[in-house]
Amino acid sequence: MEDKECQLLKEFQISWSKKKYWVMSRSQQAYNQIRFLAKGNEWSSEKQKQYEKILIDLEQIKPTDRTLRVAYQHVWGYFKKVATEVEKQRYIKLIDEIPLDSHQLEDFLKALSLKYNQAYLLQMKWILVDEIEAE
Repeated sequence: MEDKECQLLKEFQISWSKKKYWVMSRSQQAYNQIRFLAKGNEWSSEKQKQYEKILIDLEQIKPTDRTLRVAYQHVWGYFKKVATEVEKQRYIKLIDEIPLDSHQLEDFLKALSLKYNQAYLLQMKWILVDEIEAE
């Protein structure tokens, strides 16, 4: 792989690690499309353009209860084995009873990320952010 392709792949991997749950919360199809683009760890300028277009298109899509639930369940997976019983009950209550677009569940998961020092989650673009931040 050429140096430019290696650099593009590295930049994509950093971007994707920050945005994958944000993408998942808007469209499972887009999430799968990006995963397919990245298959085999081969990256190119053309794939980068496709990736960027998908992200721009997703800015116009509001998460649904279904897509939010899936994304939050994936994030919860980082905590389900380490969370206290009280935290588990709080999660269940939030995901089952509170409107998922209310920020309460996201704020709870952010707090758990800090408490359990989940560096990967702490650096990611959270789900209810409205626009792509500059990197």
